[in-house]
Amino acid sequence: MTTNQDLFTTAQTLMPGGVNSPVRAFGSVGGTPVSMVEGNGPYLTDVEGKEYVDLVGSWGPALLGHSHPAVMDAVRATVEKGLGFGTSHPLESELAELVRSRVPGAEMIRMVSTGTEATMTAIRLARGATGKNLVVKFAGCYHGHSDGLLAAAGSGVATLGLPGSAGVTEAQAWETIVIEYNDREALETVFAEHSGNIAAVITEATPANMGVVAPEPGFNQLIRDLTAAHGALMIFDEVMTGFRITEAGYWGASGRNEGWTPDLFTFGKVIGGGLPTAALAGRRDVMEHLAPTGPVYHAGTLSGNPVAMAAGVATLNNATAGVYEHIDLKAQVVADGLAAALTDAGVDHTIQKVGSLFSLAFGTSATGVHNYAEAQAQESFRYGPFFHAMLEQGVYLPPSVFEAWFLSAAHDDAAVDRILQALPQAAQAAADAG
Repeated sequence: MTTNQDLFTTAQTLMPGGVNSPVRAFGSVGGTPVSMVEGNGPYLTDVEGKEYVDLVGSWGPALLGHSHPAVMDAVRATVEKGLGFGTSHPLESELAELVRSRVPGAEMIRMVSTGTEATMTAIRLARGATGKNLVVKFAGCYHGHSDGLLAAAGSGVATLGLPGSAGVTEAQAWETIVIEYNDREALETVFAEHSGNIAAVITEATPANMGVVAPEPGFNQLIRDLTAAHGALMIFDEVMTGFRITEAGYWGASGRNEGWTPDLFTFGKVIGGGLPTAALAGRRDVMEHLAPTGPVYHAGTLSGNPVAMAAGVATLNNATAGVYEHIDLKAQVVADGLAAALTDAGVDHTIQKVGSLFSLAFGTSATGVHNYAEAQAQESFRYGPFFHAMLEQGVYLPPSVFEAWFLSAAHDDAAVDRILQALPQAAQAAADAG
């Protein structure tokens, strides 16, 4: 029988680190990465035939669960007609209309292939539309791996970024200003010092790449107010939260009720139903700066691919109010069970939760986690033993403490019970790590 170790050993001779995306290498938790061969509902099966309750959900897209019948049927029907044509086709307009019906501020939509491409294009569009150069981002917010968005935070209140990855030049990083998330004073200072040259502020709608971190009350509103006052654009990155936290993403739980709308959105993950699709959307007058109606160039051979569009249409059509209610309920049950197990084991922690997205942070009960510095300061050494104890019991968690946990509409009572039953042993493993 082929084992996970066999596959990883071979993969390491073929791909850097044996993976095509770094977190899959289990670098922060140790051990051998698991190679999955099948997904069905809330479950994954690895190459050795072991079944796991999945709390990664393909990093978010599996809102309905793996291999949802309606999505699979839509994909099969589309594949029978061809894999792609390099032309316009009806499904791309159908998906765009579904997006706009849920998020009215998405007045125009450009389909792309990845979240990185969506945010990269949003930045180029913001610069082209405003004629300004600088972009403000927040430490710990991940917007894909395009060069200018990999700048790391510097010292002081507002420091022009230094490269956060080899291959990113200082010139590229210096066009990105990085400040601490939830720091109102730093944001106001940035605009006071650089307002004439700020093209945009880009923010995760609610950060979920340093663990889940909620925006402080009024923080997103402040971004909206400052960008509007200074002729900059607000880019709301909903690659992870779009159509997952509510039917209208995190904006649907915040801006819609508070009366503000960003200039640009980026969507990914759920919008493609598990296939490589993302989107840039926003105000018509801004979006029309994109070619062919404007001078900001973007093109993509696979943009709007019909198979991916079919998966997205089927996913959004089946993402009903009942789906969101179910996921919210089950996520709360699991989060409560996680908190109880850790408390019983004497492990200091907080559960970071926004809507159905949540994560845990060890050793943070005194302060909680409100920014990247606080996320980094946690007792992350406890997560590896916790992760492997869950994995051994058939529960697949994100292989990093800085990632969100995802449930789906397919997580029924039986799947949730398996998670809850595994938590006490994992909590004790985390306690013993100290």
